[in-house]
Amino acid sequence: NPNWSAPVLRVATTSFIVPVRVYDIDLASGERTLLREQAVLGDYRPEEYVERRDWAVAPDGARIPISIIHRAGLEFPAPTLLYGYGAYESSEDPRFSIARLSLLDRGMVFAIAHVRGGGELGKPWHDDGKMLKKRNTFSDFAAAADELVYSGWTTRDRLAISGGSAGGLLIGATLNLRPDLCKAAILYVPFVDVINTMVDESLPLTTGEFLEWGNPKKEAEYRYMLSYSPYDNIRATTYPNILVKTSYNDSQVMYWEPAKYVAKMREVGKAPSLIFKTNMAGGHGGSSGRFDVLRERAFDFAWLIQKLS
Repeated sequence: NPNWSAPVLRVATTSFIVPVRVYDIDLASGERTLLREQAVLGDYRPEEYVERRDWAVAPDGARIPISIIHRAGLEFPAPTLLYGYGAYESSEDPRFSIARLSLLDRGMVFAIAHVRGGGELGKPWHDDGKMLKKRNTFSDFAAAADELVYSGWTTRDRLAISGGSAGGLLIGATLNLRPDLCKAAILYVPFVDVINTMVDESLPLTTGEFLEWGNPKKEAEYRYMLSYSPYDNIRATTYPNILVKTSYNDSQVMYWEPAKYVAKMREVGKAPSLIFKTNMAGGHGGSSGRFDVLRERAFDFAWLIQKLS
């Protein structure tokens, strides 16, 4: 509260299945008053959905948290979308999504792998997934996908993975590491041409990113980045179905990065289906209009459902 002498504390709460709720808490009595709840059309009831936590074990023994959301009463194995990011010490906190209900109501599981490089388990969690330890992020994500399969949540041919920006790098690198991991993958505005971007100091973000990825002018860091850069490690093997989305006006990940990635994947890789979709008006976050955003989500979800059915 801006006013230090205010008699109430205003707080907002949410979870993967509970819409945003705003409360005033009386500091004298402890009484809590609900002021507002995010509106959800269609007689939404949180008790009809389940959110839970699972854990995967990485190759080096680290335990990787996985958030899992699905509709109550769902039979397993079920089609599953696994999302990841894992960079900049950014935490994938529980957030309610109205659009995500469209997938859950169609019998899909939504999961988040809280891989190293993020900040969910503190600063050491970030440090163990950046610079010369970045490959931990990718093996963590693969371990999370394996856990979902081995524990019976889903099967290989009903599993999709997705991530955007630095999370797109995560997906691209994981596909090179484990092309057998899943049936489909979505890469949003993906940072996939690591070397060429990081050597170009004319780009506004490059030099500041040296602390996250490394400086390619240093041989050890260059060779390490080259070992996982998605564009540089595409190989002649069978990949899953892939959807790559970019924006022409993206100032953070230039559109030519994913364009180059798709061109090389079509030439070298063997993906059954590979779609490259460019938003000619959007930026790094895609479309900005309320209904344009929903149309984009509908396209993604329709593609996912088609590939996993």
